[in-house]
Amino acid sequence: MPRTEPYSIHLPLVLLRVLEGVPHPKMAAEPAAASAAAAISAVMDWRSSLDARNAAFAYLESVKSGDVRALASTSLLLVRKDQASEIRLHGFKMLQHLVRLRWEELSVAERNEFANLTINLLSEVIDPREEWALKSQTAALVAEVVRREGVNLLNTLLPSIVSLSNSGPVEAEVVAMILRWLPEDITVHNEDLEGDKRRALLRGLTEALPQILPLLYSLLEKHFVAALSEHMKQQMELAKQHVGTVTAVLNAVNAYAEWAPVTDLARYGLIHGCGSLLSYSDFRLHACEFFKVICQRRRPVDVAICEYDAAMSNIFQVLMNISQDFLTKSRMQPIAIDENEYEFAVCVCETVVALGSSNMQCILADGARTSQFLQQMLEYYQHYRIALHFQSLLFWLVVLREPSKAKSVARVSGDPSPAGNSASIGGSSTEKEKKGVLVFITDEIYSTILDVSFKRMLKKSASSSSSLLELWNEELEGKSDFSNYRTRLLDLIRVVASQRPVIAAANILQRINVVFGDANQATKSPQDLDAMVGAQLGLETVVSAIFDGSGDYTKTDQETKFQIHRTFEGLLQQLLSLKWTEPSLAVIHGHYLDSLGLFLRHYPDAVASVVNKLFELLTSLPITIQQQDPSNNSRQARLQICSSFIRISRAADKALLPHMKNIADTMAYLQGEGRLLRAEHDHLCEAFLIMASSSGIQQQQEVLAWLLEPLNKTWTQVEWQTAYLSDPSGLTRMFADSQFMWSIYHTVTFFEKALKRSGTKKSTTAPQAATTTAATGYLHPMSSHLSWILPPLLRLLRCIHALWAEPFAQSLTGEIKAAKSMTIAEQASLLGETSKLTKGQVAPADGLLDVQREGESKENNIRNWLRGIRDSGYNLIGLAATLGEAFFRCVEGSSVTLALMENMQVMEFRHLRQLMHLAVVPLVKYCPADLWQIWTVNLLQPIFVHCQQALDYSWSSLLREGRAKVPDNFGNLSGSALKVEVMEEKLLRDLTREVCSLLWVLASPGLNSGLPSLEQLGPANRIDSSVKDLESFASSSLTGFLMLNVSTALPALKITVEVFSWTDSEAVTKLVPFCGALIHLAVATNRAELRQFVGKDLFSSIIQGLSVELNAVISAELVGLCREIYIYLSDKDPAPKQVLLSLPDMKQEDLLAFNDSLSKTASPKEQKQHMRNLLLLATGSKLRALASQKTTNVITNVTTRNRSTVAHYGPSAEEDDHIGLAALS
Repeated sequence: MPRTEPYSIHLPLVLLRVLEGVPHPKMAAEPAAASAAAAISAVMDWRSSLDARNAAFAYLESVKSGDVRALASTSLLLVRKDQASEIRLHGFKMLQHLVRLRWEELSVAERNEFANLTINLLSEVIDPREEWALKSQTAALVAEVVRREGVNLLNTLLPSIVSLSNSGPVEAEVVAMILRWLPEDITVHNEDLEGDKRRALLRGLTEALPQILPLLYSLLEKHFVAALSEHMKQQMELAKQHVGTVTAVLNAVNAYAEWAPVTDLARYGLIHGCGSLLSYSDFRLHACEFFKVICQRRRPVDVAICEYDAAMSNIFQVLMNISQDFLTKSRMQPIAIDENEYEFAVCVCETVVALGSSNMQCILADGARTSQFLQQMLEYYQHYRIALHFQSLLFWLVVLREPSKAKSVARVSGDPSPAGNSASIGGSSTEKEKKGVLVFITDEIYSTILDVSFKRMLKKSASSSSSLLELWNEELEGKSDFSNYRTRLLDLIRVVASQRPVIAAANILQRINVVFGDANQATKSPQDLDAMVGAQLGLETVVSAIFDGSGDYTKTDQETKFQIHRTFEGLLQQLLSLKWTEPSLAVIHGHYLDSLGLFLRHYPDAVASVVNKLFELLTSLPITIQQQDPSNNSRQARLQICSSFIRISRAADKALLPHMKNIADTMAYLQGEGRLLRAEHDHLCEAFLIMASSSGIQQQQEVLAWLLEPLNKTWTQVEWQTAYLSDPSGLTRMFADSQFMWSIYHTVTFFEKALKRSGTKKSTTAPQAATTTAATGYLHPMSSHLSWILPPLLRLLRCIHALWAEPFAQSLTGEIKAAKSMTIAEQASLLGETSKLTKGQVAPADGLLDVQREGESKENNIRNWLRGIRDSGYNLIGLAATLGEAFFRCVEGSSVTLALMENMQVMEFRHLRQLMHLAVVPLVKYCPADLWQIWTVNLLQPIFVHCQQALDYSWSSLLREGRAKVPDNFGNLSGSALKVEVMEEKLLRDLTREVCSLLWVLASPGLNSGLPSLEQLGPANRIDSSVKDLESFASSSLTGFLMLNVSTALPALKITVEVFSWTDSEAVTKLVPFCGALIHLAVATNRAELRQFVGKDLFSSIIQGLSVELNAVISAELVGLCREIYIYLSDKDPAPKQVLLSLPDMKQEDLLAFNDSLSKTASPKEQKQHMRNLLLLATGSKLRALASQKTTNVITNVTTRNRSTVAHYGPSAEEDDHIGLAALS
């Protein structure tokens, strides 16, 4: 970029006066600076009122968005040394904002002057007593200017920077900070620098690496030696300065490690230098981060492979030595290792895992070295500290998972490792690399991995005694590093079992024998029960991996099959011989039996014994109605055992078919004896449905006829419907008959299960799949039953909805009114406290409530019943809708609409969301096109009208008053009003997202097959020839059909534009496809009203949505919608141009330049970037969703991971006289 004068280290006179506080006749910034300083103080003072802080924040924002020269002068006054630290820090942030977002508004001369001033600001912070944060902010500002001005300024400054670094430790520290921030826009994604600017920055920095990297190594070596020397002289202050410099250099080195060629890092000594620092406690974490970053990189294709591999091999050796030292000390002197050392060990382990995961080729060439590496990773896996174990777990998953995906028959058919042991491995290194790491993994390693994995299936609990292992626990589960720990552990067990089935079978049997202990013991301690549950999960995973039906097991050789069969047959006999009758043990016993379901599929001879054992377990537990003793949970245990029938039926497939009659006879006998509860009966019937599903449609129809016939007789009786469903008051009479009430519930849930378990597997991707299959002659086995199932259900739901309608709601008893409030489980879910629920608080209809339980209030029974009927009833309708024609032709659409929509205005948000999610979405999704008018429009019109009004009111309340006003009844909630506010907002957001999900479904490709894409329509200037009437899309596009029905379309469109003003990015994300469909319709049709809406209202709303910072996650899609609207509609309607010209900072010449830029490229990506830049320019960077991406480079400490024990150099560090050179003390 041409300049009026070269950069110099001399300050222009006018700016010197500003910096030094010398009055100048042209300078009117003092009052503004004083006001800004006062505003900063108000924002940061916790004693300030909320209104005062908001006003101060608004003032500071106005300064940032105001005149750019006033912003510069004000900010420069704020960073003077006579200001308080927090004011100076904010001043630097304002200067960074100017450079980052408003640099182009300055003239060339002004930018040149500003750059000179910025560079000279360095002298203000070069002081041993200066705060670390201020030095870092200043360095970041200089780096920002260099990035904006480009390579020329970088090349000009480098000699001065080198000279400055030689002046002393503080100067060297600041230089290191500058070098650290220079590549920030390379290492942190910044959309503003996509394209030429980003490439130019990368090219300029790459060309400067021969100057930068040697400088960093020189500073590292010089100040490390100086720190040691000053420490030996007891010159602690000087030593601390040198330590700060070394740390800053390491942070800079880490920034280049992410992208600079690894060969360059090795060539200029940085790999050697950082390796040397791994032995020093002050620097080892930063040095280790350097290696971790490098190890995550993969071998590039454009460099000499030998040089790259040599560098990685050197790193490997350095890490192996450090790692071995720790592991040896951990074995020999575990007590001598403190938390800081463990933290470093975790970092080393992470680094080694990264090396093995990304650069294994550098290790495999040497067999002995590979074996040593694997042994170390195995030791980490065995380590008692879970953080080290967890990192190793990630490594073994990566190493073993890939080969398992393409495992050969030979490898699965026999366990003997081709390697035998590492000593017998021969052949060339090339051959070893081809075979991969599996060649080096012995059976002993596999066995050890399984042994550790099974032990770690335990989780820490109150019943756990002291253990040699640091166990997984709920607190760790909440952390990101451990959130999926057990899932990954099971994944590893599955991978090992698929590769070594015989070893896995033997290991899990051994683990089960250990946790069972004395099998004849009638009771077990809670700790023993936890161990048994963990082993059961391991058994289920191993069995699934071996017999998963992928076809591999059928190809396994007979010897391996024999060993596997013998192991599991022995385990099964052991399980069948157990005589456990205590409820918790009986449940575990049942789970162990159903874990063998896949084994039974291949070895069906044992099915009869398992079925008989499950019935024996069931009948050994008493049917207890009264539960005065909380520990007496036999009824729950009975239900769990019945669920084991379901799991075995699903896993064993056709193996259970020969035993269906025996099961049916046993069920009938137990029911006749009064020894089978209704919920248990329904579970067993569900298992029957699963069994029948494996034998074809005819068998399913026969089973359904047998199961549904007795229900048909009671469900269709006119008497109970007349007594209880003629009007809402009938329900209140039903509530008095608890047994009948729960009988109705179980009938509805069984209908739901029958629909879920019967028929063929449905496609989840094609909305009209059911219609298609119906057209080809397929008839779902439940189709013939819908005509008698649905009418009473619809009447029942209609009566339930009426309980909330006035004036009837006022006439209800206090008991029923209270029952309409939320369950404890619903409240806990809204508050995110589900893990704190006790078993007795879990929701309603878990099948345990056949009748009112002892101690259970009638109010709670009614509440649970209402929730259960809603959930199952709505879901039943949704499942029935997936049958397509069979459903929509067998029931009157008006009856469904009446039952579901009649009292929508009085529905609580939680009920409305559930109705939409479970019933309305499937009804819309699977409705045949020729029935859209009868079904879809009649359903959607009342939904959209009500939701638009309700959401608008609640969101207005939330945004203006800070509290969402929702109609939901929380009951007598214990706790603060804050809980109510949290739940209200959660309910509002959930319903908003559900409405947007419904709009997403309306725009789904399967329901809009006739709507052409913009690419199909062709270039924007040629579309007029292919434009059609909106009516032409009425049968092939549900969105188009909706637009023809004004009374339905208008509230939907109102919701669409309003969502962008609500602060919910997830709702906006769900809305984007519907907006896209509207744009496509506006382009493809000649409907002027639709074009006007899209070009004006929708366009304006999307731009307004970009002012909501939370929408940054979806900003790229929103800018894409803006691009489509402008590109394809601006020539056909003046609205898009008018919208842009109405933006506060838009000028006619800016729009002309924008149009010119668009005409020069056909790339959608580049057009989106032009649109993004224009929107920022036209709004003064007030579109927070776009601007927030530009400000991601927040000035923070520069380590890549927060570590509590890392020394931070700043005020806290200065208070400590000890610099911590532990190796020398």
